Amino acid sequence: MRKLIRIIQANNLFMKIFLVMVISIIAVSLSITYSSIRMSSNLFIDTFSITNSKIMNQITERFNSFTDSIVSASLEVDTNGTIKQLLQEEQENAIDKSIFYYHMTREMDRIYAEVDPNDANMIIMSNNQDIFNMKYVKWQVDGEKLANHEMIDRVEASPNDIVYQFEESEVTNGVPMIIASKALKLRSDYIYGYLFFSLTERDLKKFYESYTGAGNNVMLVSPSGQIISSNQEKMIGESSPELLDYAKSFEDKNLEYRRVDIFGQNYILLSEYIPSLDIYLVNLIDQEIIAENVIDTSEIVLISIVIVSLAVLVAFLILRKMTVSISQLVHQISDMARYQFNKPLKETGGYETRKIAKAFNYMLNELQDYVQILMNTQEKQRKAELETLQHQINPHFIYNTLASIKFMIRQEKKEKAADTIDSFIALIQNSLSNIEETITVEQELANLKNYVQINQARYGDRIQVNYLVAPDCLHLYLPKLVIQPFIENAFFHAFTKKKTGFIQILVAQKENSLICEIIDNGDGMIPERLDNKTIKSKEKRQLFSGIGVKNVHERIQLLYGKDYGVEIESEPAKGTKVKIKLPVREL
Repeated sequence: MRKLIRIIQANNLFMKIFLVMVISIIAVSLSITYSSIRMSSNLFIDTFSITNSKIMNQITERFNSFTDSIVSASLEVDTNGTIKQLLQEEQENAIDKSIFYYHMTREMDRIYAEVDPNDANMIIMSNNQDIFNMKYVKWQVDGEKLANHEMIDRVEASPNDIVYQFEESEVTNGVPMIIASKALKLRSDYIYGYLFFSLTERDLKKFYESYTGAGNNVMLVSPSGQIISSNQEKMIGESSPELLDYAKSFEDKNLEYRRVDIFGQNYILLSEYIPSLDIYLVNLIDQEIIAENVIDTSEIVLISIVIVSLAVLVAFLILRKMTVSISQLVHQISDMARYQFNKPLKETGGYETRKIAKAFNYMLNELQDYVQILMNTQEKQRKAELETLQHQINPHFIYNTLASIKFMIRQEKKEKAADTIDSFIALIQNSLSNIEETITVEQELANLKNYVQINQARYGDRIQVNYLVAPDCLHLYLPKLVIQPFIENAFFHAFTKKKTGFIQILVAQKENSLICEIIDNGDGMIPERLDNKTIKSKEKRQLFSGIGVKNVHERIQLLYGKDYGVEIESEPAKGTKVKIKLPVREL
């Protein structure tokens, strides 16, 4: 998990830009895909509706042609003198009955052959309930049932018209069919027979069946809202006032097509009223099924996915190429925060990255020159301060030392006085030499011993100093006056409360570094007096040279870098430990 977080953080710029581009590409692709599918569907529906409007006209022409043939056949029968005479005569015996049937059948065959009313069956019924049926297999009608059926009442109510009606009752033997009825009457309005043309729903379907298909349905709706024919057989005979209202709206509003929600689905609805049959021809188009059959949505989606994938891949490669060089540039700049200011940036990558690196390197060179000048100035100033401090030997120290020597001479301690004078002379000579000079550990120890001998001559042996120096360190070199300020500080500040104690000086090599430790068991210091590994003290009146602990730390880092310097640990009433870390240097 942490590794993943580090990878994300390292590629933060790339991830942000790439995420924005991916979201944008997907959003645009989805919008275009949706818009394409929607526009294609609408365009297809519009085109399909126009095509179906023409088909509706063709179906209407078929029905009109059918009704024209019915009208022609009715006129032929109505004006045929032979049929009119035969239907009005009474047949007294079987021979007359046979002649009657013979002539009636012959005349009907002739008229039927001339008019050819498609698949419609022609039937004539006399007042005596005699049935003359052209296609008995189409309608096995019983004369008595027909004469007593309510359709005879409808015909007699409109004796001058051809009455169209849908029947699916006992008289049609349960077979759904459209029956065109006409009363045969004289001028005196005497009805001498009845003419029927029947067309079964199966035959009626032939008028429009070739134009239907999956999702493209045709229905014939009566003025009462009953569906009398449809390619959806389960809907035949059902009543739908809602469908009738939609069909009638086309007469009122002159619509080309209409989107409707009916039978629990969304349809495109077209309608045409056929006056001759007094029915509504309705075309219901299931737009979802039609669109699925014509518009391959899965293919469009697949193409969109492929395009998005290619776009994302190209965006990934381009962005990766652009951001890798920028990320590398950022990493190089980040490394500079870890004191690698002298390392120039690599001028690689794209044009923009190279320009940034070039400008940054130029700025870095200028900054390094300025920093170098500043450091040289500060180093000179620091050296001048150290030299000044070094040459300003505390007059109190000189006065006290000389007073101690005078006191020893008066006590006739000539040898001790002589040793003190020798230590004092060596100490002064060392302090007046070049501050930049490095000396060996052995020489630094000799100077320390001279300083300790002078202090012990003045104050006695209440503070013992022990030296633990590894033999392999004696020849190593270190800057002058590195250890002495801490000895001075221990002598004059570590034993104010405690009057006796010890100071231990340890010098050894550890992990390729020269380690010098000054440890005392004196008063110690509270944490407030420690700041950044240096002692916050302004008391210098008793010091020999006036070189503070902070100056030693800064001087070491100035000479050798941030890996070296002074560390101080102290605890009240327990003592103080000073650790000086220096590089191992040999001439």
